[in-house]
Amino acid sequence: MKKPLILVTNDDGITAPGLRALISYMKEIGDVVVVAPDSPQSGKGHAITIDNTLFSTKLNVNKKKDASLEYSCSGTPADCVKLALQELLDRKPDICVSGINHGSNSSINVIYSGTMSAAIEAGIEGIPAIGFSLCDYSWEANFDPAEKAIKTIVKKALKNGIPKGVVLNVNIPKASKEELKGIKVCRQARANWKEKFDKRTSPAGRDYYWLTGEFELLDKGEDTDEWALANNYISVVPTQFDLTAHHAIQGLNEWGFN
Repeated sequence: MKKPLILVTNDDGITAPGLRALISYMKEIGDVVVVAPDSPQSGKGHAITIDNTLFSTKLNVNKKKDASLEYSCSGTPADCVKLALQELLDRKPDICVSGINHGSNSSINVIYSGTMSAAIEAGIEGIPAIGFSLCDYSWEANFDPAEKAIKTIVKKALKNGIPKGVVLNVNIPKASKEELKGIKVCRQARANWKEKFDKRTSPAGRDYYWLTGEFELLDKGEDTDEWALANNYISVVPTQFDLTAHHAIQGLNEWGFN
């Protein structure tokens, strides 16, 4: 049987350690093609390039004879998936995996995540897709404790499929292999960022701003991704890209527009 074709992407850039780890894990499951940004694109959400040109470069990052087919892209994570599907791949991938992100994409963070937006772009095109994130922003983060779980999730998705219109958002706690307790399917916790801007003045007298903030958890439920991560479980949240608030339709119709 033909090996599954796995499209690997991310938002931290083509040389990011998290991406390199994910590539090595996926090579044990199928044939890997990588299309990732040529520079960090964190926090870009689902932005796409419409007012500039896109460039793609075929490369071999690790200089190995058995290296996966890899392309860097000058655009956003969503651009990478679009370009892969429309121009760079000779067949439709069986699954798209994005990550492993350096930092959490749980709860409200999914809205801003370039990692998840790349996976969602694949999902929009009908491709099973998963975004992986580790709750450790360090460039030297250790991804290996979650290797077995990541492979298990991908294999299960290939075997069973992912429901239509759904993308999996997987977050991994910063924990040792011995500390990890397992995998929990969760809902997204209610939370937000209590934000503020640090205003400064440049030597030329021009004001500029640094966005800062504190994460504010508003949800005490024990069925959420935040609870799972705090208790050393890997969280799996089924995420949909249909943003319709179906429960609100009836109430809005009662406003009497007609």
